[in-house]
Amino acid sequence: MSDYVARLREKYTKEVVPVLSEKFGYANVMQVPKLEKISINIGLGNAREDERALENAVAELTAITGQKPVITKAKKAISNFKIRAGDAVGTKVTLRGNRMWEFLDRFISTALPRVRDFNGVPNRSFDGKGNYAIGIKEQIIFPEIDYDKIDKVRGMDINITTTAKTDEEAYELLKVLGIPFRKKTTN
Repeated sequence: MSDYVARLREKYTKEVVPVLSEKFGYANVMQVPKLEKISINIGLGNAREDERALENAVAELTAITGQKPVITKAKKAISNFKIRAGDAVGTKVTLRGNRMWEFLDRFISTALPRVRDFNGVPNRSFDGKGNYAIGIKEQIIFPEIDYDKIDKVRGMDINITTTAKTDEEAYELLKVLGIPFRKKTTN
């Protein structure tokens, strides 16, 4: 193993842990919520008709994450969508460790500012157990994707899994890490 530590992981240990410990009154450093994994998934509705779409999605997800994704297959046949059980319907990748921290750092500092009309990510996308999900409409916000070489603009789902027990703890963790949430509106 190398001695490399991702920039965001360093920020977590030096800035995030003290802030969260003070705010929530944790007695032990091990109680402070941390990131477990980041799952990225691209669903393809036309993978059966267009085999190149699946290849391109795999190539794009590999370029974005630096890790080879797995191809997801349909569990059941759905006649309305012309899908048989076992058909390829998408691709996904799960990031942990330094790759997870590097991806989140690039996502926050490089990709999100490139979103058109960006005013923050939604602050209501928590699942009740401290995990956060965000949908991206275009893969071209990532600088690793060459705009001239894409065949189609695709979206993706990014799920951030934390060890937080509540949504409030997860919100604070992600906010201090630097995720730009929308301003909370008081209605």
